[in-house]
Parts: sequence; structure tokens; C-alpha cells
Amino acid sequence: MYSPCIREASEACFHGCCLASLPRFPDPHATDQKQLSSVALSRYNFAIATVASLFPNTQFTNHESLPPFDESFSKFNEAYPQYSNTERADQVRAQEYYHLSMSNHVCLDYIGHGLFSYSQQQNHHMAAPAATSSSSSAPSLHFSSLELPFFEISYKSVNLNSQLLYGGEESELETKIRKRIMGFMNISEADYSMVFTANQSSAFKLLADFYPFQSNQNLLTVYDYENEAVGAMICASKKRGARVLSAEFSWPDLRIHSEKLKKIVLSKRKRKRGLIVFPLQSRMTGVRYSYLWMSMAQENGWHVLLDACALGPKDMETLGLSLFRPDFLICSFFKVFGKNPSGFACLFVKKSSASILKDSTTAISMGIVSLLPATRSSQFPDDSVSSDIETEQTSKLKLHKDDLAAASSLSGPLPVQRISNETFESHEISDVSFRQKGLSCSEIVELEMPLDIPQSLNKDNSAHGYSEIECRGLDHADSLGLILISLRARFLINWLVNALMSLRHPHSDNGLPLIRIYGPTISFDRGPAVAFNVFDWKGEKVEPTLVQKLADRSNISLSHGLLQHIWFSDKYEEEKEKILELKTSEVEGTLGNKKRYKSGSGIPVVSAALGLLTNFEDMYKIWAFVSRFLDADFVEKERWRYVALNQKTVEV
Repeated sequence: MYSPCIREASEACFHGCCLASLPRFPDPHATDQKQLSSVALSRYNFAIATVASLFPNTQFTNHESLPPFDESFSKFNEAYPQYSNTERADQVRAQEYYHLSMSNHVCLDYIGHGLFSYSQQQNHHMAAPAATSSSSSAPSLHFSSLELPFFEISYKSVNLNSQLLYGGEESELETKIRKRIMGFMNISEADYSMVFTANQSSAFKLLADFYPFQSNQNLLTVYDYENEAVGAMICASKKRGARVLSAEFSWPDLRIHSEKLKKIVLSKRKRKRGLIVFPLQSRMTGVRYSYLWMSMAQENGWHVLLDACALGPKDMETLGLSLFRPDFLICSFFKVFGKNPSGFACLFVKKSSASILKDSTTAISMGIVSLLPATRSSQFPDDSVSSDIETEQTSKLKLHKDDLAAASSLSGPLPVQRISNETFESHEISDVSFRQKGLSCSEIVELEMPLDIPQSLNKDNSAHGYSEIECRGLDHADSLGLILISLRARFLINWLVNALMSLRHPHSDNGLPLIRIYGPTISFDRGPAVAFNVFDWKGEKVEPTLVQKLADRSNISLSHGLLQHIWFSDKYEEEKEKILELKTSEVEGTLGNKKRYKSGSGIPVVSAALGLLTNFEDMYKIWAFVSRFLDADFVEKERWRYVALNQKTVEV
């Protein structure tokens, strides 16, 4: 990877934007004792400022006792005076993503990179009626409410090795999109090849089908939560003889258990090496991992897959990632933040590492896709499209849903698109249990040829009908820059953590906390995500799925998932028995009956992930929402309602 912004990356590291250094490894940039003391002091001062950002030594025991928004925002700005330097992000949100304010929607469940803006999409919609009027066969619809496709995705019947070696025929559209994405990801075309895949799961499974596990036996994953995309990779790898290993995470801070991971990575036995899947930070807990683990793995004969799906918009420009070059990299994109999560993923393969991939007799190379210019007929997909996509919508909303499906053309069993409460939601195999809108998806903005050109001409000249590619979502991230994005996220996530921890149940001994945070709490180096659970006045956990449903009703989008691979020392052995829960799964039994069984253990949690456009008002709204659980009557009423609607008992 090259770094056109190497100067900014260096400044970002100075401001603390780089991912944390590896524990017990010397930091080459901080060998001077005075510098180390200065860094420690700055982090201490940051923690003090965070505590002071919300009325120090104050505990809130009633949702009505929360300070007003204006007063809270004033205290926030006093604690973090540099936050005012990030107002450019607020301007972008107001001008390009005004639907967030109009719908009063708080989006804390998007992971990936957005490629175009809501304003851009609306400008395209305004011209749609003129375009459709030129075709007598087109139905009469109000296109301003539909999300028209800017391009189509088509599955390719091609071998991964052939695609990497020969590339295949690539249209001008695909070439421009590929170049824009690689430039944004700070990846050199001279060093890496890129393959479009249907989604994140497809990319992971595709690599597993062609990696030589016969000679490089191990698959080592570093995830503190259940990731369905990685799960698909594990299943495919086991079929090819892989030995699956996982890093463990120390309770209670959930950081990597360094000694255990080093023992695996530094193994001298050649067959003990293989492929390590490394995410750099947890999208659930916000724990960050050092990129030096990648260096250690490569030096000891491992191949490295960097999962960049949970990285921030400009994290690929940090100084560390400009120096380390993983063998493989996967990232994902979605259409419009807070509006449309459909899209695709990308698999990058380092050209010097491509030769290690071997053809498999069982691999079918499913998941490789190509991007095609959109045709008018694609706006009205036929039954073959809807039969491939599972829906939960009424007939009144069917055309809206089908139009969204056509935009991504993700046919097959991998994606599951659905509409609930007139809101589009995307659930992929890659993260079904994690339920994230746009978790591994994207779309690219295309400025089409004039829309009044007849459809026949548009089809005949589709290869030349796109005069320009404008990925305005990526442009916004580029214009804001690494430092601004990182500072803004640091201030917001730490304020939210502090605010959640200030909520205490009334009339309880020692002020029973309403919230438990999993992983780091207030921390200068934490990532922009937080995992937590809500507990009632009796100390019993409120089911994470119930919290998520109630948040949806309040127009707040959260995620839920399962933390796993947690290591407890003897000191926390008693706590382990109370915290871990057995995972319940369903399998098909005889005569089509489903059987439930318990396997593995973990901690079901709620998670909030901050994005490029998250602002303080979003943080205040989730704080106010969670504070409602201080009302015991509210909790009991909603539990009973949840039971009635789902016709099942909520286990707490």
C-alpha cells in the first residue's frame, strides 16, 4: 500500500489517531522517557475531561432528571473544545444527508463505507419521471419515492485464479469504479488485484475455497464476537482440511490475550502456520488491536487477511497500515448512510501472493460479480429476481422493495433483503445474528447519460453512457480527512460511554448501575463502537433483542450480537459462571421439524457503532432512550408486550 497522504498520516499518529501499539512491544516512536510521560499525561487529562463533560460526580436515577440537550451540548463543548473544529462534518450531514434530520433517525448500526449521498440520489430521482415517459411500456409510478439503480450487479461464472491472472473483460464503468475504490482504500494497483464480490460472506468464502490448507493447515481468527461471514469461511475451510484456531480475549477489558496468541503465531512447526484473519478493531466492543500482529505473523510464515470492513473511512491511511502489506484484504460498501444499505464487497489479493492460491475441485467460485450499466427495464424486476430474494413486505410496498433489489441484483441465497415498518433493512449471511444495516454492502454513484435519451440508445451505448463517476460519499470522507474523523469519533464515543455509566437505579444499595459496558470504558484509544447490556432494578438483564426492538420503535437503529472466545483468569472464575450464556441454535430435524440445541457460550449484547456522520444529538438521543429503563414499570410493561407479540417468553 502506498500513502499519498503520508504527511497527514504522520500527523494523525501524533494526534493519537493510529491504532494502538501492541502490548509488550517497544514503540519505536516513543523510546524517550519524557515522551512516554507526556503521552500518559495527555491520556490522563483526556479521561478527566471526559468525566467533566457530564456534571462530575452526578448519578442520574430518573429519565426525567437528565439535563436538557442544550445544556449537555454546552458542557460537551467545554470538555472537548476541539470538537468545534469538526463542524465541517455537520455541514456535510446537513447539506447531503438531510434525510437523517427530516426522519429524526439515529443510525448506529452501519458498518462499511458509503459511496454516495442522499442528496445525490434525490437529484437523480427528480429526472426519473421524464425518463420513464419516453417509454410507453413503463408503468406509471412516482419515482421520487423509489431508489433507482445506478448500475446492476451480475454474477460471473469464473474461477478466482483465472480472474486474478487474466482479469477478464472489464468495462469502462468497472475500471473507473475499481480505480476510485482502490484510491480511497489507499491500495496500489501495482501491488494488488481487486475482485468484486456479492457481499462480505462471498469474499470470505471465496478465499477459503482457494487457500491451500493442505500445506498451510491453520486458519486463525481474531474476533471477540460471532461473525457470520467468518463463520462461512470456517465451514468452507474445514471441508478442505483446515485446523481452525481462535485468539482469546481477556476478561474484563476484552483485549487480546497476548501470550496465547503469540504462542500460536510463533510456532516453529511449518504445518502450524496458515492464514490469520485479522480485523484491527472489534466492531462490537471498540477494542483496537495493533497492526504489529500482522508484521509478526508475516515474519513467521503466516499469510494475513486484513478485514477492513469495520475500519473507519480513512483508517487505511494511518502510518502503520501504509507500512504493512497484508496478503489479502476484504472491505465492504453500502449505498446511502441511513437510507439504503445494499451494495457489494471487494476482495484484494496481493499480486506477489496470488500464486499461493490453488484451484479446488469442490470450489465453484460463487460470489464473483461484475458491474453493469443499469437499463431501464431493470427498474422493474421480474419474478425471477423476487424469487431469489426473501421478503417480509406487503404488496403495497412490493415495487419499492423490488426496485431496491434490482439496484444490487444480489440474486441467490446469500443476501436477505426485507422491509419492516417501511424501512429497508439488509441481512446477509455475513452478519445475520449481528443485524446491521449495510454491514457489508455498497453502491457507486453513476452520472448517467441524459435521461431523455431513448431507452434503445441507452442500451446500445451503455459502455459509453457514463460520462463521469462521482462517489460523493467517498469524496466527503476524503475532504474531512483522517484527523478530523478520528477526533470527532473519539469525543463522541467516550462521552456516550461516560453518559451510559452515569445511569443508576434509584433506591438500590450502592446505586445499582443500569448499564454494563463490555470491553474498554473511557479510553483515549478505544474504537468508535460500544457493547453493553441493560439491567433492571433487580439486577436481571433485559434481553438485548428487546432493547433493540424498543430502540427501533424510538427510531434508533442498534445492533445485537454474541461476544465469544473470552478468557477468564482464576480471579474471575466465579464471575464467569454468572456472565456466560449457552448459545441456542436450531437445526432441521426429521419430517422438517426444527430442533433446538445449545452449543458454545458467550455474552449476548447490544452494540452501537458510530459513523462518519454521527453527531452529538445522536449520542444524546440514545442516552435518553436507555435512561427510560430506569422506570421499572416501563421495563415490565414492555417485557409483557414483547411476550405477547412474539408469543414466547423472554429469558432473563
